[in-house]
Amino acid sequence: MTDVADTNASGTPPFDALLTAIRRALGAGAAPPVAVTGAGALPSVCPVSDLAAASVAAAGLALAELVFARFGERPAVAVDRRLAALWFARSLAPQGWELPPVWDAVAGDYRAADGWIRLHTNAPHHRAAALSVLGSAPERAAVAEAVAGWTADALEAAIVAAGGCAAAMRSAAAWAAHPQGAAVAREPLVSWEDGEAGPDGLLAEARPDRPLAGLRVLDLTRVLAGPVATRVLAGYGATVLRLDPPDWDEPGVLPETTLGKACARLDLKDPAGRARFVALLVSADVLVHGYRPDALARLGLDAAARARLRPGLIDVSLDAYGWTGPWRERRGFDSLVQMSCGLAEAGMRGAGSDRPVPLPVQALDHATGYVMAAAVLHGLARRLATGRGCLARTALARTAALLIAAPAAPPEPAPASLGRDDFAAAPEATAWGPALRLHPPLALAGVPMRWDRPAGRLGASAPAW
Repeated sequence: MTDVADTNASGTPPFDALLTAIRRALGAGAAPPVAVTGAGALPSVCPVSDLAAASVAAAGLALAELVFARFGERPAVAVDRRLAALWFARSLAPQGWELPPVWDAVAGDYRAADGWIRLHTNAPHHRAAALSVLGSAPERAAVAEAVAGWTADALEAAIVAAGGCAAAMRSAAAWAAHPQGAAVAREPLVSWEDGEAGPDGLLAEARPDRPLAGLRVLDLTRVLAGPVATRVLAGYGATVLRLDPPDWDEPGVLPETTLGKACARLDLKDPAGRARFVALLVSADVLVHGYRPDALARLGLDAAARARLRPGLIDVSLDAYGWTGPWRERRGFDSLVQMSCGLAEAGMRGAGSDRPVPLPVQALDHATGYVMAAAVLHGLARRLATGRGCLARTALARTAALLIAAPAAPPEPAPASLGRDDFAAAPEATAWGPALRLHPPLALAGVPMRWDRPAGRLGASAPAW
């Protein structure tokens, strides 16, 4: 496994070290020059702004290489480091309306008998699981009182066993000694397997200025990394069809994550829904999914079955805690992984605080999303060269390991506050009302990043291409 530490023996700046590590994980060569602009860095004990810029740059370079493979010209790549970091927080400013809250009222960090634990209760069934274990009313004071009677590890285990989501705060050293931390450390940032040979005609509708036009992408992802990946693909012309179960909602992030996509509902547990999914899959070029590792397999749709159904498929998937080890099937989210792997504890020590201090943005989600987009683009270039599809896997915990191993960045002031010039000239007509969208952080010469659909609600489209 190649890590950032292996690339930094001569004092490489954090951006260069991170970009080199991501490129190596993708199987790409040394990075061509990338123009990096934008001053300021998000305040953090880790080089979050460098991770943002490097992951965005990795996606840009992968796209430039795909354009070269398809059209014989390689566009220059530029990244605005300030905008990249700001996109990791929020990309739009509502005009005359307000975004829903990102967090449920119960979600957050609580002091246990021997440390800290974070409860993730945004989904109703996850909230119900946590409250059933605690025997508590859905009120913060009552939850805090109940949590105080548990040790953090015991409560984490009980909530997870009940089908909920929680993470005790651990240091980086404790995570390294944990069986799951050790398993993650042995995994690559991106793992690759060759797939079946596919038919000719990939990217037949592509143009140099719209290199993913005509590409069909099935999106089976939810908050937040996978939707970021497919948002990038939609920005360069891909047709993205997002599929969600009938009862799923994530209102706090949909104005961010549905940009450029058609969103439909489909119940894969229902035979008719599963048959419809198979019909969509056999005509897809790319599948991006974030279900737990065993979920599709239980439906008879494991990786081998997907490759047989759609030879040549670019199949890119995400897991929270890694693909090996005892937690490989555990539910997880960015904020929980930050608690588990030592980032929140490092932030607490760095700030001299008495409570967890997470990263200033959900950087694991966003960075992993751009890495996933880069993996799709690299997989497409490989398919153009070899005719074969591929299976690529990523994990939030592995991105956390990448960030923890990164060299420290020199002190910088925070990025300048947003101004009107940072946004597109015309408002976007989202399903919730008009909003100004930030200018993209990534620029390829002659290849604009733009979206053909405004952000919309889940289930607004039919499950059809």
